[in-house]
Amino acid sequence: MEEDRMRKIFGVTLGGLQHKIATVVLITLVVTVFAFAMLSVFQSGMLSQIVEETQAEQQRSITGISRETMRATTEYSLTSMAALQAGYANSEFTEVVDYINIMKAMAEELLKNGDALEPAVVLPPDPAKQGVPSAQVLFDEGVDYTKSKYLGIIGHMSEPLLAMYANSSKIMSCFVGLQDGTHLSISTETLDRFDENGNQIPYPVTQRPWYLGAARTGKLYFTGIEEDAFSGKLCITCSAPVYLDGDLIGVVGADVELANMAGFVNASDDAVSSYIINNLGQVILAPSQNRIFTARASDEAQDLRQLGSEPLAKFVSMALLKPTTLNEIELDNRTYYMAGAPMPTIGWALIMTVDKERTELLSVQMLEHMDQTNLAAQQRFRDGSARIRRITFAIVVAILGLSQLISALATRRMVRPIESMTKNIVESGQTGRLFEMKDIYRTDDEIQVLAESFDDLSRKTKRYIEDITKITQEKERISTELELARRIQANMLPYIYPAFPDRSEFDIYATMDPAKEVGGDFYDFFLIDSDHLAMVVADVSGKGVPAALFMMMSKILINNFTMLGVSPARVLEQTNNAICQNNEDDMFITVWLGILEISTGRLVASNAGHEYPVVRTADGRFELYKDKHGFVLGAMEGMKYHDYEMTIDKGGMLFLYTDGVTEATNASNELFGTKRLIEAMNASGAEGPVPLLHAVKDAVDAFVGDAGQFDDLTMLGFKLMERK
Repeated sequence: MEEDRMRKIFGVTLGGLQHKIATVVLITLVVTVFAFAMLSVFQSGMLSQIVEETQAEQQRSITGISRETMRATTEYSLTSMAALQAGYANSEFTEVVDYINIMKAMAEELLKNGDALEPAVVLPPDPAKQGVPSAQVLFDEGVDYTKSKYLGIIGHMSEPLLAMYANSSKIMSCFVGLQDGTHLSISTETLDRFDENGNQIPYPVTQRPWYLGAARTGKLYFTGIEEDAFSGKLCITCSAPVYLDGDLIGVVGADVELANMAGFVNASDDAVSSYIINNLGQVILAPSQNRIFTARASDEAQDLRQLGSEPLAKFVSMALLKPTTLNEIELDNRTYYMAGAPMPTIGWALIMTVDKERTELLSVQMLEHMDQTNLAAQQRFRDGSARIRRITFAIVVAILGLSQLISALATRRMVRPIESMTKNIVESGQTGRLFEMKDIYRTDDEIQVLAESFDDLSRKTKRYIEDITKITQEKERISTELELARRIQANMLPYIYPAFPDRSEFDIYATMDPAKEVGGDFYDFFLIDSDHLAMVVADVSGKGVPAALFMMMSKILINNFTMLGVSPARVLEQTNNAICQNNEDDMFITVWLGILEISTGRLVASNAGHEYPVVRTADGRFELYKDKHGFVLGAMEGMKYHDYEMTIDKGGMLFLYTDGVTEATNASNELFGTKRLIEAMNASGAEGPVPLLHAVKDAVDAFVGDAGQFDDLTMLGFKLMERK
């Protein structure tokens, strides 16, 4: 627009420097412009140098701001991720601690009442039971287990320990070691208990690290990474001492295989690495790739605080006590950002690391783009300056004489705005203030065009940095939180099928399709003991991350209360009261909970405002079982719930679901409904949970068509198999 305002006539730019020089020459007639031309060339070169220096100053300022912004973004993301993942890992280890406390209480209670009990029969390992969970007696060299005073009493724990082993995917084995050198173990391994001659290998019970640690501390004890005495697998052992009348009788414990806990550290992406360290500063778990620390056996493990890095030592010590801020630590000539949070249940900590160079990649790309823009602007400026110098030289050749004095005066007047502009640009680069357009620059020539260009460039650069910073922060925060929440929720639900490969009496299968990245529906199924299977389907009010967090809390409560062996109604009452105590957001959840006696098909269930279950009747058709509903959980404390019973015959099937199935809506705003659900199930001809759930999902998808999914869709199918 400014160039349109400066027209050319006979090669002379009206309103530009050429026009002003020509005007001065015409007025003075005899004034030479030679000195003015030289001065103009000098000023042009000086201006070019100032522009380049100013742009370099601007770039240094932008670089500093960009790095500070990226560091703040990284600090927020990494500390939040570390706290959330440490909380999840802590909850997983809490489950193991709960098992150990239950085993300790059970052992001490049996010992207290040992005089009233008949000794239980417990036998050495049976090679024929390889691969099958079994109770087996191990003993130290020279020990006669048949003469043990307490082994027969502890033997009564065999069945509960077998049930506990079957119900946990984290425990590799559980056991009770006695001070007299005998050892009750629950394990699937039997062959490696014997040598090549078929003789049982002695087991030094009281010399194992888990026994010595619990006996020495007198409380719950976690070992470092140890090799299993027989299989050589790497594991961590949690143990606790057992006392009778103040005397140490033995130690209960459970092995957790490292492979089962790898999900805590391998869930991070290729940029962020997670590690779990124990109270000794030793690495317990490390990712399989992109790791800077390595997990080693306890006799080889090194305290990270002893690696010679004082910043690393302070960081590790702080992470074991409380959540840390972002720490910048140099290792092996590379700089890493680190953040950590404690796992209070076991006194360990989870730390997360990211290479600092990776976090600055976006800033580097932005600065490279600005470099290209500045180089292009500098080239245009040089081209314009060269053109002016050529024109000025031609005028100098044509005009001689007395123009020197007037030219000098005129040139001074023209360069005053340039000097002011230069000062403004330098101050802008030093202070970070925007370049300001002033009246002195409004000269209606190239100087005004240049000033307006600097003004526009300065404002666009600031907006560009602000926009990039906001977009980057928001995208990284949302992406990190949703991905981590999705992984946590997926790992909380059973997802490996067949779920119970060693149980041929029944078949069970379930699916959950969230409406958003994470959902509020959940299902669960687990063995309370060898003959009782618990099944749960629930629907939390709302969707997204709040519903998912509420869902995880509710799932853990229901699971824990059910394992106490109480009725479904009692489980719902206890869960409702626990939720109501801290439910400031007034969220609620509908639940159907049933406990099946596998051997008889007797099902005891209770319903807290959930959908009616569907059963297959004797004539082979599916129909709704309209049970009596109780009130939803979390709405009102002190609510009572009632059990009801039904029998599932051999070959019978049970189908549970959430309202995401029946309330699925098509483009015409019609609901799928229970009628279409029953029709789809009867038309499927499915004889197992897997084809049944697939048939229902296909029917819902065909009905919904291109309409969006507005609610989580969760289904669970169960079949009691006929004995062959």
